[in-house]
Amino acid sequence: MSESTTNFRTIGLLGFGTMGAGIAHVFAASGRDVIVLETDQARIDAGLAAVAAFLDGGIARGKVTDEEKTAILGRIIGATAVTDLSTVDVVLESVTEKAEVKKALLAQVTGVVGYRTPILTNTSALSVTDIAAGLPNPGRVAGLHFFNPAPVMETVEVVRALQTDEELVDRLVALVDTLDGKIPIVVADRPGFLVNSLLLPYLNDVIQEFDEDLATAEDIDVALELGLGYKTGPLKMLDVIGLDVHLHATQAAYDATLDWRYAPPPLLRQMVAAGRLGNKNGHGFRAAAATQEDN
Repeated sequence: MSESTTNFRTIGLLGFGTMGAGIAHVFAASGRDVIVLETDQARIDAGLAAVAAFLDGGIARGKVTDEEKTAILGRIIGATAVTDLSTVDVVLESVTEKAEVKKALLAQVTGVVGYRTPILTNTSALSVTDIAAGLPNPGRVAGLHFFNPAPVMETVEVVRALQTDEELVDRLVALVDTLDGKIPIVVADRPGFLVNSLLLPYLNDVIQEFDEDLATAEDIDVALELGLGYKTGPLKMLDVIGLDVHLHATQAAYDATLDWRYAPPPLLRQMVAAGRLGNKNGHGFRAAAATQEDN
């Protein structure tokens, strides 16, 4: 297989939020041009600021140079019109985790890009097969699931929908292999794929144990970090992920399977309803305590 068929040079990225900014950073750092579609210039500016802030952290730690920062940011191009994606080699969506939003946007994009241009989704919980079914030439549709924060997390799930061409799977594995520090894992299209199918029930169990006063949030995290060697405790991880994001993912998995392991714990629903979303607003299982400690 030639380099031209495996090494996508220009990435069309839909969405410049937390995940989109991280993904844009990863692809731009690999030397690729990234055209990011957003609804307005303010969102584009916010995404660029997020990438710049992450790079500044790398500079402070001696892992990134000023020249590398300038080069990475220079490869990320903002766009507000779908037609600006007409020349991209591949499209990857990273918009809100709502099936109807993803499907509507991808339907617009497929009317602009080539019939064979691969269409990828970064969904963490929705069915790739279902998304592919509503698009022309569904064999060119697959999942490419990055984890947050994308520049740091090493695993990238290549999700094979029922319709996905095997050649595309091979091309995506080759693509991920060119991204610094990333390891491709090929998985079937199942609720939660591989990582989240194991992670979601685990996090649900921890939330329930916390709700039953088994131990404090800090002690639960310390026990699993030191006792099991986990890099990050589960409640601290939930604050990073976002409690609303976890609720959506575990609810989607439960709706698709009716497996009780995915059923969202009552406390999770209550915390999201109360606006306690984790690090994103400073109120979660550990976030409020961490904020107080930092002051």
